[in-house]
Amino acid sequence: QVQLVESGGGLVQTGGSLRLSCAASGRTFSSYVMGWFRQAPGKEREFVAGIRWSGSSTRYVDSVKGRFTISRDNVKNTVSLQMNNLKAEDSAVYYCAAATGGSRWVVIRQGSSNYDYWGQGTQVTVSS
Repeated sequence: QVQLVESGGGLVQTGGSLRLSCAASGRTFSSYVMGWFRQAPGKEREFVAGIRWSGSSTRYVDSVKGRFTISRDNVKNTVSLQMNNLKAEDSAVYYCAAATGGSRWVVIRQGSSNYDYWGQGTQVTVSS
């Protein structure tokens, strides 16, 4: 069983920054691919960023490239999302997700169905 708990959401002005964190349980956390997704009202859940166990490989949706950075700490069992230069369209509930079979992927997958465990979500609101 894997439990994921997000923190760090909040209200920020356009151009501001936030750092989301996800604390994970699970003995084999270091082998999981970890991802961040977001869902805005009336929209489908969207992949934002993903990171392999080693941290050497990451993937981002085009809309956040150059602004967001995903990282992980396999000792502390945490994954973070640093979000800079936030825009109104970044407003959403952000979810942390774990893919327990991700070590076998050739590339980091973006489909939500590939991820087995999810956090409860944290709200990010960017005011213009």
